[in-house]
Amino acid sequence: MRRTARLLTGTALAAVAAGGVAAPAYGGDTGSLEVYPSTAVPGDLVTVNTAACGNGGSATGDASAVGAGQFTLAPSTHEDDAIGQFRVPPSAQPGTYEIVATCAEGGRQVKGDLKVTLAALHGQLQPRGSVKTGVGGALGPDPVQTAAGVAALAVAAAGGTWLLHRRARGDGI
Repeated sequence: MRRTARLLTGTALAAVAAGGVAAPAYGGDTGSLEVYPSTAVPGDLVTVNTAACGNGGSATGDASAVGAGQFTLAPSTHEDDAIGQFRVPPSAQPGTYEIVATCAEGGRQVKGDLKVTLAALHGQLQPRGSVKTGVGGALGPDPVQTAAGVAALAVAAAGGTWLLHRRARGDGI
């Protein structure tokens, strides 16, 4: 019994040790995708850059999580980064979105987060939607109620005209 416990314990420790020294998919620093500004409002232009693709490397960016689609990261002279831009669409909803870039050489992926808010960076809220004032348009939200209102006005106008006509003739009310 003791021998079986030692055997199982040794096997478990060997498995844990082997898992702890497994080689990463990419050696060295895994890099990251820098997103600037990290907090944006719909309509803002966002710049992303990464050094993960190496000197002179390029990448394809994917901002479809926020609704902006794909964009290109091109090599730049700034610290050997690949840099790209995309615009946050006006329809973007508040939340945190993952932006991904895939290097052209080797297919390495790096990720960064973009936070979308409706508040402008200077602290004011941007108007959005309609104002509920109680004064509707000519055709309100319910066409049946609108038709009933038009019919009631027509009956009142016809009745008023009839009463004025009788009074003018001298028939009385």
